[in-house]
Amino acid sequence: MTLSPEQRIELHGFNNLTKTLSFNMYDICYTRTKEEREAYLEYIDEQYNADRLTKILKHVTEIIGAHVLNVAKQDYVPQGASVTILVSEGPVVEVPNEVYDESPGPLPDSVVMQLDKSHITVHTYPEYHPDEGISTFRADIDVSTCGEISPLKALNYLIRSFDTDIMSIDYKVRGFTRDKRGKKLFIDHDISSIQNYIPDDIKDMFDMIDVNVYQDNIFHTKCKLKEFDLNNYLFGYTRDKLRPEEEEEITEKLLMEMDEIFYGKNIRPGSLK
Repeated sequence: MTLSPEQRIELHGFNNLTKTLSFNMYDICYTRTKEEREAYLEYIDEQYNADRLTKILKHVTEIIGAHVLNVAKQDYVPQGASVTILVSEGPVVEVPNEVYDESPGPLPDSVVMQLDKSHITVHTYPEYHPDEGISTFRADIDVSTCGEISPLKALNYLIRSFDTDIMSIDYKVRGFTRDKRGKKLFIDHDISSIQNYIPDDIKDMFDMIDVNVYQDNIFHTKCKLKEFDLNNYLFGYTRDKLRPEEEEEITEKLLMEMDEIFYGKNIRPGSLK
C-alpha cells in the first residue's frame, strides 16, 4: 500500500528502512551423457552470460527508478557468471506501463525516492549429478533498496526473465525509520504475502507455499511448476526416442529432483510412486 500525499507519514530525516528481495530460480534438465551435459551447460552459459544478466539487472534498476553508479560483471571458467550493480537515488520517474508491472502492491504512479546504499546482484550456479542424468542451473538475484520503494516492484519482470521450474522468493524489511515525533517505524507498507505481488497468470502455473514471520517482517514463498512435460526436460531429443522404461525412470528422477529442491530435503528413490 502506498500512502497518498494527505496520508503520508512525515519522517524525521531519510527513510532508513532496507527492503531486500532475494529471488532464487532453478532450471532442471536430464542429460544422459557427459556430452549432453556439457552441451547443456554451454547453452546455459550462453543464455545467462554476464552481458545478458547485466541487461536484466539494468532493467530492474529502471523499474525501481534508480540510477546506476557502478557495474561489476564476470564470466567464470568453466561455468557461471556474476553481476553487481550499485544504485543510488533517482528523480521523479513514471512507473513503466508494461507487462512487467504488477498489482497490488506499493506501486505509486510516480515516486520520489532515495536509494543510497542500495545494490542489485546476480550469481549463477550450473550444477550436475556426479553419475550423469540430472543437470541443474540456479540463479540467485538480490535487490536491496533503502527508501520508500519496495524491490517487489521488479519481481514480475525477474520471473519472466528466466526459464524457471522452481522458485524460492524471500522478502525482508530491516531496520527502522522514525516519524517526526521520534516513533520508530519498522515497515512502511502493507504486505501479507509475496504472492500478492505475483500476477495471476504466473500463480496459475505454480504450486506455492508461504512461510511468513509477520512480527519480523520476513516473507517467504516457494513455487514449483504444476504441469510436467518430459519433452521440456530433455536436451537435444524428445520422449518419443525413449523406451517406456527409460521414460518412466527419467520422469521419476526429474520429479524427485524438483521435489527435493522444493521441499528442501532428500527423498528416498521410489517414494514418489
